[in-house]
Amino acid sequence: MFTDPAGPIEHFEWGKFQINGKYHSAEGEGVGKDIFMHGIAVQAWHARKGHRLKPDMVSCVLGKEIDVLVIGNGVNGALKVTKNTRNAINAAGIKKLIVETTPKACATYNQLVREGKQAALLAHGTC
Repeated sequence: MFTDPAGPIEHFEWGKFQINGKYHSAEGEGVGKDIFMHGIAVQAWHARKGHRLKPDMVSCVLGKEIDVLVIGNGVNGALKVTKNTRNAINAAGIKKLIVETTPKACATYNQLVREGKQAALLAHGTC
């Protein structure tokens, strides 16, 4: 799926991330299969439910100093970002939103972090 030894996301495959040497998966490892990253820190993204991303599901990034928000919408792109969610992200002052399949989103996020950008990632690890 995705491999980048330079990280911070070193590997991603269905339901499993390797970030800074630690695994996070659907099998109960780390924070789980849906993640929130800001810089190199990783947390569980518990707010994601279903396959329509609603404004309350992105509240963890609103109010943070973020210029770019990357959303990994699943392996197959099943997670849809609603217009209301896009509006809430824009209203929060986040200058750029990138929505990609999760493998591509991992690559994009790694690049942004390496460039020193104020970036965050919300990534769905399956579907």
